[in-house]
Amino acid sequence: MNEAVRCLNLDGIPSEAPRGDGLPYFRFDPQGAWRVSAGSRLHDIEDRCVRLHEAFKRAIMKGIDYSGMLRAVPEFVSVAGHNSEASLTRELFEQSLAKTAGFPEINRFLYLYDCQHLVASIQECTKEIEQVLGEFYFTLNTESLFFPPMKHEDGLRYSSSPVTTKLFAYLGFIFIRMHSLLDYTVKVAFEAEHLRQDFKRYPKLSSGNMQFGDRKRVSFDKAAGTLFESCEFMTTVETLRNHVIHDGLLDDMPKAYEHIRDGVAIEKFVLFPDMTNGRFDRFVNRNLFFGREDKINLRLPAIVAEFQARQVTTFERVLAPLLALG
Repeated sequence: MNEAVRCLNLDGIPSEAPRGDGLPYFRFDPQGAWRVSAGSRLHDIEDRCVRLHEAFKRAIMKGIDYSGMLRAVPEFVSVAGHNSEASLTRELFEQSLAKTAGFPEINRFLYLYDCQHLVASIQECTKEIEQVLGEFYFTLNTESLFFPPMKHEDGLRYSSSPVTTKLFAYLGFIFIRMHSLLDYTVKVAFEAEHLRQDFKRYPKLSSGNMQFGDRKRVSFDKAAGTLFESCEFMTTVETLRNHVIHDGLLDDMPKAYEHIRDGVAIEKFVLFPDMTNGRFDRFVNRNLFFGREDKINLRLPAIVAEFQARQVTTFERVLAPLLALG
């Protein structure tokens, strides 16, 4: 990393210090990631997830000496089938369960760890999006869009290269993982409202086969400010994910643009297709129009920030039934 690069900016031109223009920028975190200067709700989301872990524990273990029994729970109960630290096969897991069938409340512990696994997936996926957001701006700000680097004539030019391919891969990943979070959140919300009560055998999750399309089965479906609201923003997230997964690229030749003055790039940007009410502007088979010159790099942090704000509001709603039980 170039030590002179202290700030990554939305327009793709790095600086040694914040510009003071009121726009978000990215700085390098000692933990090894580029973090946005404003708008991130990562810590708030982590707080709500920690509370969800605890709320599931209290609700599922109500009336049980959790702390006393925890010391005796076999380690495989929490990690096997969830974590690479457990080297058990499915067959060995089943055999191990049979050997511990007499352990008090073993099925209750299994179910608790399954619920907490859903919450942990939300935590990790949220961190993935923040990490890749920083990588997008690191690439846009510090890597040459054309290889080998050379001096270009003044004006506006575009490049299609391995670097631009990487930029579009980051973009696609962000929207795909946002939709993954929608699926995970529906599962957690429905599970919180339909906790299993019978532990005579290892219970399946109530939400096991649910996806975002099943959100109507959650009590606060369509609630304002949540991930389940019917609005332009949430429609946009769905549209982008579905397009990238099912229909193709966001540009049939992924490219990034540079505005060059006196032989030096003064702006870099990536164009996004025109959208209205969360849908691509379409005419017959054509749906990638770029007439509005929407520079997605100028508003990507705001998109992630709004999504995260909705996560926080949603998790508050998810916590309510669990807290009522606990």
